Amino acid sequence: MSSTITPTKVQESLNSIRPYLQKDGGDVELVEITDNGDVVLKLLGACSSCSMSEMTMTAGIEQAIRSVMPEVGKITALKD
Repeated sequence: MSSTITPTKVQESLNSIRPYLQKDGGDVELVEITDNGDVVLKLLGACSSCSMSEMTMTAGIEQAIRSVMPEVGKITALKD
């Protein structure tokens, strides 16, 4: 895992978008940060079945993480 990509930093970036997800009945959790700096998330609640989840990942969650840690590799999300 890259020394600048920490679970705390990922959680802080997720916390910045979490209220918007929760407002619509969804949420996101950190599953793993791989040794090469990839981030694996899990979409929860309404986010796991929403037809807009791909857009939420790209325009919301991914942007929030990359604004804090541009060095993050691939960001993927598992569905609940």
